[in-house]
Amino acid sequence: MNIGFDNNKYIKMQSKYILERIEKFNNKLYLEFGGKLFDDYHASRVLPGFAIDAKIRLLQELKDKTEIIICINAGDIEKNKIRADLGITYDQDVLRLIDNLRSMGLLVSGIVIAQYKEQPAATIYIKKLEMRGEKTYIHRPIAGYPLDIDHVVSENGYGQNDFVETTRPLVVVTAPGPGSGKMATCLSQLYHENKRGIKAGYSKFETFPIWNKPLKHPVNLAYEAATADLNDVNMIDPFHLEAYGITTINYNRDIEVFPVVKTILEKITGTECIYKSPTDMGVNMAGNAISDDEIVSLASKQEIVRRYYKTACDYKQGRVDIETVEKIEFVMKQANISLEDRAVVLPALEKAKLSETTAMSIQLPNGKIVTGKSSPLMSCAASVLLNAIKELAGLSDEILLISAVVLEPIKKMKAVFLGAKNPTLTAEEVLITLSISAATSPIAEIALKKLSMLKHCEAHCTCMLPVDEEAIYRKLGINYTSEPEYCSSGLYIQ
Repeated sequence: MNIGFDNNKYIKMQSKYILERIEKFNNKLYLEFGGKLFDDYHASRVLPGFAIDAKIRLLQELKDKTEIIICINAGDIEKNKIRADLGITYDQDVLRLIDNLRSMGLLVSGIVIAQYKEQPAATIYIKKLEMRGEKTYIHRPIAGYPLDIDHVVSENGYGQNDFVETTRPLVVVTAPGPGSGKMATCLSQLYHENKRGIKAGYSKFETFPIWNKPLKHPVNLAYEAATADLNDVNMIDPFHLEAYGITTINYNRDIEVFPVVKTILEKITGTECIYKSPTDMGVNMAGNAISDDEIVSLASKQEIVRRYYKTACDYKQGRVDIETVEKIEFVMKQANISLEDRAVVLPALEKAKLSETTAMSIQLPNGKIVTGKSSPLMSCAASVLLNAIKELAGLSDEILLISAVVLEPIKKMKAVFLGAKNPTLTAEEVLITLSISAATSPIAEIALKKLSMLKHCEAHCTCMLPVDEEAIYRKLGINYTSEPEYCSSGLYIQ
């Protein structure tokens, strides 16, 4: 992978800037953390060199000064909302976040259940957390929020929310995804802090859009593609331009809500807000750590195409509307790219046409593209992995890494004993079998060791991957896309 982002420089600059912001607010800052704390795959794809755990490394630099509040919307619990990049529900992701943060020595102060209206699933979730000894805090809807500022900033507004006791200078407020109540939680905490005589401050930490890159820079267009379902649009920050005469980039929701947030902050503190623009509120230094703009631009353009395929598949499955797909098509035109710019697409389609079945392709680190097709024995996602590691190991295509004598009994077991309607072996099953074979086969062992080289490789499938095979490709770090077509004509697949 070509590197276009200096991760170490980023962490050093970012931690310094956050510490400076804390000092501006009498050593107490509530920092709304946008994006993903762990597994920030979008950032790592569009900023090659950005570590997926960069934000956690940043917090570890500041861990003695930091504690964390996690927010989740009660409605998202009720709807079993899924975090698409990991394939798990938001409520499960909160548990994952808590475990991961604590394993790294970071303090989690509590979990805020936002927009709580006695939803049955949310009530059960709260009880589950409390039975495990976790502190939960209830935030109910506030009438007239956010425009009725006199009511919002009152005992019947923020005052009705549970207050999370915190003791450290930096309080990071994070969530599994957007719409989880992070900003409302920060402002509610500020209200309670000020009632207690503590003049705490508020800031935002959003990696994208990158405020000091042009409006139509590919990295910012990639952000628009990533948030097409949220109707986010990048804009020149008019407040910053008016105040300083400097062009900066923000997104529509932050710009639209800025006058309201500024007024709320002034109402809470009783003093003039130090921020003159939504850009002022931010603390992000990512743009200053881009070391090669050309590499970042190319990576961002590839991400836009990937986002198109992801959204087209979501539309096929009824998860988004056609307008979301059309929005990304428009972003592609703005970036002057097309589907043909994704090198792995055409080889997969050609393989499927020749073999008259579903197929998949992977582009190896040296640029070579290998393909694989579905067979009665294994899926195309499994076969292309075997072909890829054989190529990386310098093995002939004719060599069988796993004998059919080994695979056939597994297929029979799935069909006869487990009742699978489609007993074709999946990528995970084939890789497990390969690892067992490696114990006695030197060739299988050589090939298996090449599996890690597939990280950051690009792949494309001519049908939508089943959930379990998507998970394997995510774990391997392969950037995969799929045609918006089902692999089978059946409505229910076992």
